[in-house]
Amino acid sequence: MSIWTRISDALSALASGEPLSAVFDRLRTRPERSVAFTIAVIALGAKMAKADGQVTRDEVTAFREVFRIAPEDEAQAARVFNLARQDVAGFESYAAKIKAMFDQTDGPICDLMEGLFHIAIADGHYHPAEDAFLERVAAILGLPERDFRSLRARFVPDALPDPHTVLGVSPDTPLPEIRRAWKQMVRENHPDALIARGLPDEAVKMAERRMHDINRAWEEIAKGQAA
Repeated sequence: MSIWTRISDALSALASGEPLSAVFDRLRTRPERSVAFTIAVIALGAKMAKADGQVTRDEVTAFREVFRIAPEDEAQAARVFNLARQDVAGFESYAAKIKAMFDQTDGPICDLMEGLFHIAIADGHYHPAEDAFLERVAAILGLPERDFRSLRARFVPDALPDPHTVLGVSPDTPLPEIRRAWKQMVRENHPDALIARGLPDEAVKMAERRMHDINRAWEEIAKGQAA
């Protein structure tokens, strides 16, 4: 059964007039976490699209890049997006339900935030309203500020990412400690680790870019120290 079929089943279980945010209360078991993850990124992405006042074609394309939406599944993805946009509940309510659903584990939360950053910068412009939105969502989800800065440093296009920020360390951190931080991030972001979290293939795909940025940051720091 495809993830989009499972999403369709989850949406069908909603009572008439029930908001999309209610679906998260039904997706707490581990086998359904990939369904919840996909709905969460689309739903919060829809709320974020309202933050800057417009939905661009690039943002729609970004959804397709993150989720590899086949033509036959586009209707279900659009349904999730539209339900979230029409829901009177604010994004804070969504974020709070997602936080409870992932039971204090920061791995899936970081993956979710990465998907939102990918969508936010899809049109080549990181709007201040999107930054405020993402910072608030991260705070509700309990993502450490250091991790939020690391994500923003990697994704925001108006500045080269600082390698120390990417690895969550300061410039005066000793090299052995930086190396330990780098190795820990590599372990946490290995595809097998994401699969163990119960996340969909799309999240594993996003990790490929993340690993590239993590390794590039370490190489830049190590090269600078050796110079």
